[in-house]
Amino acid sequence: MKINKSLKLAVNIIVHSKLRTWLTIIGIVIGIAAVVAIVSIGEGMQQNVESRLGGLGADIITISPGGGRASVGFRGGHGGGMPGSTATSATAENLTKKDVLVLQSVEGVEYIQGIVSGRGEMYYLGEKATVSVEGVDPLVWKEMTTSELESGRFLGPSDYNVVIVGGRIAKDTFKQPLTVNRIITIEEKAFKVVGILKESGGFGGDDNKIIMPIKAARDTLEDVGSDEFDSITLKVANTDDVDPIMEEADKKLMISRHLTEKEKDFRISSSQSIQETMSDITQTMTLFLGAIAAVSLLVGAVGIANTMFTSVLEKTKEIGIMKSIGAKNSDIMMIFLLNSAIVGLVGGLLGICLGTGISSLLPFLGMRLMGMGRDGMTTVVTPMLLIYALLISIGIGMVAGVIPAYRASKLKPVDALRYE
Repeated sequence: MKINKSLKLAVNIIVHSKLRTWLTIIGIVIGIAAVVAIVSIGEGMQQNVESRLGGLGADIITISPGGGRASVGFRGGHGGGMPGSTATSATAENLTKKDVLVLQSVEGVEYIQGIVSGRGEMYYLGEKATVSVEGVDPLVWKEMTTSELESGRFLGPSDYNVVIVGGRIAKDTFKQPLTVNRIITIEEKAFKVVGILKESGGFGGDDNKIIMPIKAARDTLEDVGSDEFDSITLKVANTDDVDPIMEEADKKLMISRHLTEKEKDFRISSSQSIQETMSDITQTMTLFLGAIAAVSLLVGAVGIANTMFTSVLEKTKEIGIMKSIGAKNSDIMMIFLLNSAIVGLVGGLLGICLGTGISSLLPFLGMRLMGMGRDGMTTVVTPMLLIYALLISIGIGMVAGVIPAYRASKLKPVDALRYE
């Protein structure tokens, strides 16, 4: 029997059992839609993490005070360090110029700078706000930062009472946006704005920071020692060497600071390792949620098997007639396998449409119902996701129809014709 004849007979079985078939299809639709929607959320989370952490620079290594479980140390509430950081232990000691000199001897380091950071009261046109302030080496910072200028210039070697303002602070902190050449006051000291940074939206970006020369920061911020840093950042020449450089830096600091592993009072991290960790977390979460959604696909498969068994019973006499006029076992099996595959195909197509629609609505619903910002939720529906979803639905249909189709093909013509 030709394939087109088998396909025509398979479609005929579906047409003559519309209600039962559509109830079965609905089960597949719900399962596929749930999988598409959930996986699209996971893909969106993955891309969101990568784009935000990408702003940190894959070639940047950060050394911060705080050992053990602590990630980053703060002195008097000072900011700085990598995302996801926690407070340091009480015994943690700050980093010093001596540590910078030690790290300069690590092979493969292209640039190095010590950073001091904290929070200060900022005044502009009669308005006040508490902002994060970061003191950097003007010559090195512009070579290490991944932030881009929206207007103005970077810090110069002879600068002192000048600052660069993060894009979000410039636009959203005060009623009147900050612009280049404006004068602001930080901790009762006047500074001229020489640059405004573009908004990056990254976790570790400079959107919410005021950047100034480290000398000015030491004179402006409270409790900042002349020989201490809140963090030290390294830029490596080759991103492939990040891990070995981190290991070497760790060993040299341990020796220089006369520490054992148990006494370790600093932490070394890179945006690359953080990105990998976050990616693993989002992938695990996506797989877990996808597995839950797959339960509904299992229910749909049971529905297809049930429908197929019923169809075999209903078509027993027709099977006997076809076999008595020369139809082979393989022909009968092909008809019922195509029947179940069509059910899976239709359910998959409708499920993809529904799942894609849900995915496109989720960011909007997140903004409206949960008060999320524009970047609060992102969903990504890739072509490969749709192809896999369709193949899965067809596969489920055919797997669920194998046993009923096999039973139908093994019916003896005489018994089938006598069936009531």
